[in-house]
Amino acid sequence: MDLSEKSSRQSLIPSFLYSSSSAKTFGLEKMLHATPTAAAGFNTNVDAVSQSKGFVIPTPSEPAKKIEMYSPAFYAACTAGGILSCGLTHMAVTPLDLVKCNMQIDPTKYKSISSGFGILFKEQGVRGFFKGWVPTLLGYSGQGACKFGFYEFFKKYYSDLAGPEFTAKYKTLIYLAGSASAEVIADIALCPFEAVKVRVQTQPGFARGLSDGLPKFVKSEGALGLYKGIVPLWGRQIPYTMMKFASFEAIVENIYKYAIPRPKDECSKSLQLGVSFAGGYVAGVFCAIVSHPADNLVSFLNNAKGATVGDAVKKIGVVGLFTRGLPLRIVMIGTLTGAQWGIYDAFKVFVGLPTTGGVTPPSAAVAAGVASELAKV
Repeated sequence: MDLSEKSSRQSLIPSFLYSSSSAKTFGLEKMLHATPTAAAGFNTNVDAVSQSKGFVIPTPSEPAKKIEMYSPAFYAACTAGGILSCGLTHMAVTPLDLVKCNMQIDPTKYKSISSGFGILFKEQGVRGFFKGWVPTLLGYSGQGACKFGFYEFFKKYYSDLAGPEFTAKYKTLIYLAGSASAEVIADIALCPFEAVKVRVQTQPGFARGLSDGLPKFVKSEGALGLYKGIVPLWGRQIPYTMMKFASFEAIVENIYKYAIPRPKDECSKSLQLGVSFAGGYVAGVFCAIVSHPADNLVSFLNNAKGATVGDAVKKIGVVGLFTRGLPLRIVMIGTLTGAQWGIYDAFKVFVGLPTTGGVTPPSAAVAAGVASELAKV
């Protein structure tokens, strides 16, 4: 059979060009060996290379280079995913946050969610619903970068520090310690923006946004005044984040264990992302309840100049700390947390990383591997 007759039976684009990297080199070698004998010398050299190196061209959908787990590139990707997940979601729920803050500060005027929206629309129009969106976007982007990036770092660090046996037995403690450590750092990035945001949202006429609000705030209370609410912010965010990560990890693990009849690595990426959103939403409900008293304190202290925690408790009351604005915050935080986990894991999938949860922590995985190998001996 001559070359022209063989070419007419084949596609113009050789099929081996779009074989996956796991398909080896059978198609390429077959094609090379089918060439005319006049090029035998050239073919011998190419065959030798293909046999020695297993040469293939990956499909366009395959990443050129995978990110190694727990490498600097891995932590950079997690940091970028945290920026997107927290910054975008908090900015999107600015109207809900605006009503919640005003209900906490002035409950006699803003008596319910519906009336709160009505009052804001009547007094400030549609634009008023997004007042404070710039400090929200910047503050929570910085917080998200530190929250997710450092969580992945501390989770690995504490797993290695504790050792395989302890990590496997007390993995929830690893999640709690890792998330708490990450949030301490994350709130340092968030606190100045949160202070300006609350003042802009709850004091009409104070400022239009961050650009004029930040200088006014510093002039009024000094640069250190931006961190006046750091302790209540830690009181709100650290329990929130510990619940957010530990409950998410537990919920996702149990979904894969009891609700899905096959291992996580056999599930489609869309199913895995659905599990991430569902686990995040349920975790968010718990987060809202745990952190709500401190959220009321943060709103009160950032709104009232010179106020103390004692003033807040006296003004709002102990019951009010736990209940004022809670239903709206449950809806807001549940949706927010579900969306954050969905966006974060979608970004990880985009860059070639696995979704979060449903697997054993790193050191525990090593221990399990060693135990299985010893069992075979």
